[in-house]
Formats: sequence, structure tokens, C-alpha cells
Amino acid sequence: MKKIGFIGLGIMGAAMAGHLLDAGFDVSVYNRTKSKADDLVSRGAKWCGSPGACAEGQDVVITIVGYPKDVEQVYFGEDGILARAWAGAYVVDMTTSSPILAERIYAAAKEKGIFAVDAPVTGGDTGARNATLSILVGGDAEAFEALQPVFLAMGKNIVHVGAAGAGQKTKACNQIAIAGALAGVCEAFAYAKASGLDIGKVYEAISQGAAGSFQMNGVAKKGLDGDFRPGFMLKHFGKDLAIATETGTAYGAALPVLGMVLHEVRKMEHGGKGNEGTQALLKYYGVAEP
Repeated sequence: MKKIGFIGLGIMGAAMAGHLLDAGFDVSVYNRTKSKADDLVSRGAKWCGSPGACAEGQDVVITIVGYPKDVEQVYFGEDGILARAWAGAYVVDMTTSSPILAERIYAAAKEKGIFAVDAPVTGGDTGARNATLSILVGGDAEAFEALQPVFLAMGKNIVHVGAAGAGQKTKACNQIAIAGALAGVCEAFAYAKASGLDIGKVYEAISQGAAGSFQMNGVAKKGLDGDFRPGFMLKHFGKDLAIATETGTAYGAALPVLGMVLHEVRKMEHGGKGNEGTQALLKYYGVAEP
């Protein structure tokens, strides 16, 4: 398993593809905006002109794109992955996407003798840069084992969570947990501000105790310091929460906190804040200036 096609070179993907290069894999890349591939090409990656070209002749094809519609296009498009990947290849979608779409990709790939897994990640831009991502893998156990060297180049906590689609369902669980945790942190500081407390002192007092979390210390703290650059874009968080809401409804799960936070995120997106980091939710709560 030496040759890898990598499709999607955003905040996460570029760093992940770079780790594969560093690990000695022969990496080919495709991205809609070609300039985002320049650094990787200068380091030895091969540029391809389409998703299909990036898939042809590869041992493994990895995708991490924006939205489920993008996943559908790169896999099922006329010059897409499944049209040109060779039998025996492994295709790995690391986008946060729909579990229903993951199951569809698995079935279509199987018909062509291709092994498909869904393997969304969590850990943000920091995890991508440091190769410490958690990778949540759905699909056949044999494919999971075969892909271990590839996953280990990008992450640390690599878990096979079940059959096709299970990786995406587990990622939804992750995003649901984040939604509640981040909203709770924002509410805590909204209370501090409303009651006349010094927010900086409140953060110092509570961030190292039972209230401490990655959402408080790794995300909200950036916003409290006035830094709203995205480690994870608010609009992509909204996409993830919408997937969790839609599938949660289909599965009969009651998720009222998720619905509340999705509403808040959508209002922020409509206000032009979608390209900011998730810490921008502090603005919704009036903790930070709009």
C-alpha cells in the first residue's frame, strides 16, 4: 500500500496529505483550487486534474471535502473516483458527511471490487498539523486493518466503530457533544458578563477545574482573546449539526440541545460569520463584540 490519491486540501486535508508524504507514501493530489496544492507539489506530490485522475492506479484514495454534495460528486461524478479507481483499491472518505451516503458509497464500491470505509476525523486543525487526529472508522474490519499504516501517519486514536456508516454516525455523536459543551461555555461567560464579573478572572478561576474542557480552554479562550480565526469554520460546524439533526430525527432520537445550537449557528452564518471559527458563538451570546 504505497500509492495514495488525496482529494481535498483545506485546513485539515493539506496537513494530512503532508504527513503522508513525510511517511514515505507516493501521494497524488487534487483540489478544486489548484493553488492550494502548490506547497505539497513542491514537496513531491503529483498534481492531478480531476478526482478520477487522482483515483486511477492508486492503492488508496482519501477524500476530505466540504459537504455531502461534494462527497457525492467526487465519488459518483462522471470523472469521479468510482468511475476510475481500480479493483482492489481502498477508498476512504474522511469528510464529515451523511451515514446514508457512506453506506451508498460502500455498496457501489463493493460492486466494483473496491473496499470503502468512512473515516471522519476529530481534533481540528491542531490535530491535523500534529498528526494526532482521532479517526472514527466504519466499514469492514479487514479494510480497517489493511489501512492502519495510512491512518497512523495522520492520527493517534484510531477506532473501528462498526459497519459502513458507523464512522459518520460516531462523528455525529462527537459533534452533538461539542455543541452542548460549547454552548455551555458561552452561557457561563454570558452569565459572568451580565453579573458584572471580570471574564478573564472567571476563566482563570474555572478553566482548570471540573468546568475545564477543550471547548473552554482550546476554543472559547481564543475568542476571549479576540482571535476568531478558524480552527474549524462555523459554517462547517453548522453543516455537521444539520446532518446530526436530520439523521437523529430519522433514528427517532430526541436532541433538543442540538436543535438549539444549530439555530444559533445558523443565525451567526446568516450574519456573515460562517467563515470564522466556532469560538465566534461567543458573539451570539454577547460575550464578544459582533
